[in-house]
Amino acid sequence: MERKALTVVSVNISEAKGTVKKPVPFIRLVDKGVDGDAHAGSWHRQVSLLGEESVKRFGKELGRLPGPGEFAENITTRGLELKDTLPFDRFVSENAGLEITQIGKKCHGTGCAIYNETGNCVMPKEGVFARVIRGGRLKAGDRMEYVPRLYRFLVITLSDRASSGEYEDRSGPAINRFLEEHFGPLKRGIQTDNVIMPDDEVQLRDLLEKSCTGQYDFIITTGGTGVGVRDVCPDVVRPMLDKEIPGIMEMIRVKYGAGKPNALLSRGVAGLMGSAFVYTLPGSVKAVNEYMTEIVKTMDHLLFMYHGIDAH
Repeated sequence: MERKALTVVSVNISEAKGTVKKPVPFIRLVDKGVDGDAHAGSWHRQVSLLGEESVKRFGKELGRLPGPGEFAENITTRGLELKDTLPFDRFVSENAGLEITQIGKKCHGTGCAIYNETGNCVMPKEGVFARVIRGGRLKAGDRMEYVPRLYRFLVITLSDRASSGEYEDRSGPAINRFLEEHFGPLKRGIQTDNVIMPDDEVQLRDLLEKSCTGQYDFIITTGGTGVGVRDVCPDVVRPMLDKEIPGIMEMIRVKYGAGKPNALLSRGVAGLMGSAFVYTLPGSVKAVNEYMTEIVKTMDHLLFMYHGIDAH
């Protein structure tokens, strides 16, 4: 299947913020953005893009067709609805690479020269902002491949009985459903691998060591968070965390424990292990539903924080 791509229609630069950018023969992408452009810097909105498709739609409201750079975009494109892309998706050409960090932005209204010249602006709704992941030269006519971000999950069910086939695992599939329901409407691609294993600390540690070095974005375990002799999951996971994130598990225990004190006995932990975020959930489907309801609410912002994007 042919991958989606866009064509660069124009590359544009301005020396001052809030002003129309002028087309130039080429731009040079460097570690802080477009070399010589006012918006370059050590932040997440280094490069701005706007699709010709958006310009044409907005032109009908203006009664004229705005030219490249008129909305202060560094790169004017054609062939892909940029407004339908998502943060962390990428545009890659032979010479350069960009990672999307934000869709749209706050409009400065009459404090912006663009707004004063055009009477309105399309960038707040359909503009795309990115940071440079690979520097290089870019010019009109260049083709950039669109690479959607795929989120990879490992779901581990810890259960002696489920691993031996004594009963069917229902907690792992329950986690899968939450992930699909959360990421599906956002149109984010996910890949989920499921593992069922006994409550064995050596096997768990070995699997985590292999899985936290770039293979997965999130690792979610279910089972083994109680106080039984075989409940070893938090004891294995906590020493392996590079950064613990205690708030989410504390809040869940307090929220559900207020009405059901037994919920306070779970010892689940959460945190960053290598390059993967790890959550340890209880083994019952009911508890999985409670925990995942709260966890998915924080996942998007967690990714922004980890990748240094100020999305407040």
